[in-house]
Amino acid sequence: MMKFARENRLTSWHIGIALTALFIGGAFGPLQKMEHVGINLYPALNNIGIQSYYQGLSLHGVLNALVWTTFFITGFFVFTVSRSWNRELRYPRLNTAALIVMTLGLVSAAVPLLGNKASVLYTFYPPLQADTFFYLGLTLVVVGSWIVGYGLYFTYGAWRKDNPGARTPFIALASLITMVMWQIATLGVAAEILFLIIPWSLGWVEGIDPQLSRTFFWFFGHPLVYFWLLPAYVSWYGMLPKQAGGKLFSEPLARLVFWLFLALSVPVGLHHQFTDPGVPAGWKVLHAVLTFSLFIPSLITAFTVVASLETGARARGGKGLIGWIGKLPWGDPSYAAQNLAMILFVFGGIGGLINASYNVNLAVHNTMWVPGHFHLTLGSAVTLSFFGILYWLLPKLSGRQLWSRKVGLWQAWAWFVGMLLMSNGLHIVGLIFSVPRRSMLGVAPYLQPEWAPFLTEAFIGAMFLAVSGILVYVNVIGTVFFARKLEKPIEMPVAEPLDPTPAPAWLDSWKPWLVGTVALILVAYGPVLFALIRDIASTSPGFKLW
Repeated sequence: MMKFARENRLTSWHIGIALTALFIGGAFGPLQKMEHVGINLYPALNNIGIQSYYQGLSLHGVLNALVWTTFFITGFFVFTVSRSWNRELRYPRLNTAALIVMTLGLVSAAVPLLGNKASVLYTFYPPLQADTFFYLGLTLVVVGSWIVGYGLYFTYGAWRKDNPGARTPFIALASLITMVMWQIATLGVAAEILFLIIPWSLGWVEGIDPQLSRTFFWFFGHPLVYFWLLPAYVSWYGMLPKQAGGKLFSEPLARLVFWLFLALSVPVGLHHQFTDPGVPAGWKVLHAVLTFSLFIPSLITAFTVVASLETGARARGGKGLIGWIGKLPWGDPSYAAQNLAMILFVFGGIGGLINASYNVNLAVHNTMWVPGHFHLTLGSAVTLSFFGILYWLLPKLSGRQLWSRKVGLWQAWAWFVGMLLMSNGLHIVGLIFSVPRRSMLGVAPYLQPEWAPFLTEAFIGAMFLAVSGILVYVNVIGTVFFARKLEKPIEMPVAEPLDPTPAPAWLDSWKPWLVGTVALILVAYGPVLFALIRDIASTSPGFKLW
């Protein structure tokens, strides 16, 4: 058997399922923006089982934010870890079992979603209540992703046994840190679903405590953002400089960034609950401060990644203070998509600081500002970067050339323009007019004429995104079925460090970082969860509104 054949198959299945989920979920995005400008196509969808705007919104959120990302990331990490160590998985059957568990979970969750029995949006806040199989399905997807992590950890153990004292390659280390952070973060949503929601949805208990449920969710909900983002960082740090013809400016800084995200990404969730009366104000302040601290690794990333790309551009003949930017490989769709994703993420990161600011958050909370921000992070920094990764990974897995580099470039730029327009319109109506999110605005009795220009701008942006999304699938199908075979194999791009000196040992040691992470979580969440569990009020019945 060819080396990495099993890893390639696993990665292909993960990414194939991810793309299928994105196609279905993504189709509802343009429909939402059309509805906001008075073009309501949802009644026409009744014949295929889509019974309400909110069912479509739930499909969009769950399939795009939870399924597309989780399946892509787990498949990508199976690939990156094995290639980074040049070592096959220690127990490939374990990772095969993980894929099966995740797929069974997806089917279990998808059936109620498609049957309008789980129209609870992607946050599934109680007291909105879904079919029990929806919650069981989400649980299986999470458990399956844990098993993927276990397979990677066992492989790491085997590599470490054969390489005592060696520094873990950056790409493998960053991938493992992300999976460890994910396993810690998902303990919150696992507790919420297993101990609160499933007994309630089965009727074993009469009511549920929405406040405690929301707190468990946001223990998971904000680090979920970094689970989405850090795989893009793996590429931005460890691969993109190579694609630009340069080197990683500082590997120690890159390692530090991932360790900081491990320590800081979980104990920040209460900044999503600034308006929740059941959470003491002092703890909200603590989580706000910790949220601001996350800007430190983000700033380090901005400096280090740009410096890494500059080394490549100058090696290609770039000169001047900013003239080197033109020498970057903008004609490569893999590179262009990821660089455009970085540019959009600058605006998303600034919006994140605003969301963490208590006073401003009160003005934008639960307004259209939030999905505007959300689409600059998940929809841009993450998804557009994943498309860029796909443009080299798909040829690698299929053994065929990318069907069309031009189509890839058109797709990346169309996504960039569409996201700028849509997010700008949503930000403005949220900040200036306090237009509510999660609402069927086209038929709302409070719809105001002054909202129209900005909702129209968002609609135009969504049309660009729809065209861009179609181009992705044109390229995927064209590559897999119609493209010419590669003349020579594609290898994973790995950026060499500018300074070959090994990183300090403390940046390759798990124990102090794990201890610090657990300690910080206990300080930031322990007293809050203790009080909420002590005073639990399981009084709310379930509601099924749509």
